[in-house]
Amino acid sequence: MKVIATVAELRATLKAERQEGKSIGLVPTMGYLHIGHMELVRCAKRATDVTVVSIFVNPTQFAPNEDLSSYPRDMDGDLAKLNAEGVDYVFTPEVAEIYRQGAHTIVDNPVLSRILVGKIRPGHFRGVTTIVTKLFNIVQPDHAFFGEKDYQQLTIIRRMVADLDMPIEITGVATVRDEDGVACSSRNAMLTATDRKAAVVLSRALAKAEAMVAQGQRSVPAIRNAVRAVLDTEKRGTIESVDLRDARTLDPVSGKFRQPVVILLTVQFGKVRLIDQRVVG
Repeated sequence: MKVIATVAELRATLKAERQEGKSIGLVPTMGYLHIGHMELVRCAKRATDVTVVSIFVNPTQFAPNEDLSSYPRDMDGDLAKLNAEGVDYVFTPEVAEIYRQGAHTIVDNPVLSRILVGKIRPGHFRGVTTIVTKLFNIVQPDHAFFGEKDYQQLTIIRRMVADLDMPIEITGVATVRDEDGVACSSRNAMLTATDRKAAVVLSRALAKAEAMVAQGQRSVPAIRNAVRAVLDTEKRGTIESVDLRDARTLDPVSGKFRQPVVILLTVQFGKVRLIDQRVVG
């Protein structure tokens, strides 16, 4: 495994791989890697010849009042995990390498980036689409892998790739969960022990919705109310949003749905915002 910190070296290295006819897979991350990230890596290794993992805590997707400085980091641990998985290259740039002085260009989806989590975190997805575009331009992957837990992010990236004619196949990888059902997330490390225990309420609420749909329930209000009722049983969590959206487009759904929908939850525990999702129907 080779660790590379500059755009120029990574481009030169991957150009040589590409000239040998090898396909390239990219797993973009912000580090503090967990078993969910490792599943992305394994998918990349199965699908492509060369696996590149980026580790970059992207400042442009954090608002001034958010947790950039306290976001968990463990570069040594991350590199050890990636080496054990047989990753070929790890891209670890500094902020100044990615955002050079005087750069002002951004990439934004003015529709999908301003709903749901984007409404709660203005500017967040503009930062995501900008950094992902930069990584795509630097790495030029054939294939890129993202977790379905960040469902809105995955939908926005798929839309961006289609809209901008990027020749990249985007694969969403199913959410990996701990034994108690909590979705794996780097932010889980920021929870207190009590809040970590309480966070299981998200997966319980989604399981309730899934069971209702399996029994034939298709009413959006009924499912939303049932999900909220489960979430309300855990007083440590502050519900920020419970949304049911078209699973493909994220368009609003109402009444009774016939197409698959995604249930999207956003719940705050202390200063830590957790998200989770489930596609049903």
